[in-house]
Amino acid sequence: MPSRKFADGEVVRGRWPGSSLYYEVEILSHDSNSQLYTVKYKDGTELELKENDIKKPFGNSIGRYNGEPERIERNDIPPRSIQEKPHLSQESSYVSTQYSLRPRREEIKFKEMDSKEEEVVTKGPVSSRTFEVTATQTKDLEFGGVPGVCLLMLGLPVFLFLLLLMCKQQDPSLLSFPPSLPSLYDLWETRVFGAYLLWFFLQALFYLLPVGKVVEGTPLTDGRRLKYRINGFHAFILTSVIVGASLFWGVELYYVYNHFLQFALGAVVFSVALSVYLYARALKAPRNELSPASSGNAVYDFFIGRELNPRIGAFDLKYFCELRPGLIGWVLINLVMLLAEMKFQNRAAPSLAMVLVNSFQLLYVVDALWNEEAVLTTMDIIHDGFGFMLAFGDLVWVPFIYSLQAFYLVRHPNEISWPVASVIIALKREY
Repeated sequence: MPSRKFADGEVVRGRWPGSSLYYEVEILSHDSNSQLYTVKYKDGTELELKENDIKKPFGNSIGRYNGEPERIERNDIPPRSIQEKPHLSQESSYVSTQYSLRPRREEIKFKEMDSKEEEVVTKGPVSSRTFEVTATQTKDLEFGGVPGVCLLMLGLPVFLFLLLLMCKQQDPSLLSFPPSLPSLYDLWETRVFGAYLLWFFLQALFYLLPVGKVVEGTPLTDGRRLKYRINGFHAFILTSVIVGASLFWGVELYYVYNHFLQFALGAVVFSVALSVYLYARALKAPRNELSPASSGNAVYDFFIGRELNPRIGAFDLKYFCELRPGLIGWVLINLVMLLAEMKFQNRAAPSLAMVLVNSFQLLYVVDALWNEEAVLTTMDIIHDGFGFMLAFGDLVWVPFIYSLQAFYLVRHPNEISWPVASVIIALKREY
């Protein structure tokens, strides 16, 4: 049996999953079967790490991790914590821990403000140093604050439809900008919206099936760890069976292409309605269930999300939308575009360019669903609330923007040779 390198109770440096950032952690236990260490970060988060993700403390330096730059947090400039601590003092200031799990983009922003906001207070040894932050500070808002999020909420749907309309034109160059506006009928049809709802709730049904393992997420501020069922890949297989059966029975899936603008608008309407529901229910949510990113401003919180983990019973709305309707829908849309290309260009087989687009993007989606558990440590799950930003991103941006390449190729063939395709595949393998 391999010997363990770190002892229980030892204070070391642990890499935060998915990044090159190392933080001070305490070894809690070691599993001899999986060879994983359970470690505890300064803010109370407990995670399991591999041995090569743990290093002995060696001061403030920059090393290498698997050939990539490794960043060590400086002891003399402690970042702010991203999560509100469960027991805050009622005095004019509170004491927080030295290290945080703040995502990289917020660390950059913090470095620009730390000289104005923090007063470092030394108490005892360096390893237990804390800092004081005045209670009168206001939360710094992302995306340019309220004006920025208003611009995004209005501009993103407009940008989406501009791209779709440009791709539908015979000449999609900038010389043809702006595209002609479609009629109201070309944008909305109730039957199409009903088909979109059917797709959404079909994926919700697959999510509720008692298949796949159940795992725990990262600890919340109150110490709880929510349970999640990992069955996204099963949902993908079931969806593939249904799509295959539909093709066998002669269902014309390129109906989606003919009504693509209507499906896109239906998704936008649904994401907005979902965002309204999420904000309304979050007004009654306990304080310890709010997102660390929420600010108290109604407009900003509607965009960024007020509640961290909105659930209906055991049904986690944010986790479900993160991978299911949009990501699997992206693959289905790509397949529809492949069939539409064959129909409208009178092809016996799809173009090589269309095959490459479908294959590469299918590989991306299958990888995400196969490694579904990894999403539980992403910023979307542990930091951002569920509001318009994620609802629109998951349900609209992913399936309708990411499929633009395939949508474009339907009416604008791009013939490539096998030698060129071989180079593209070789580059993809290297990536």
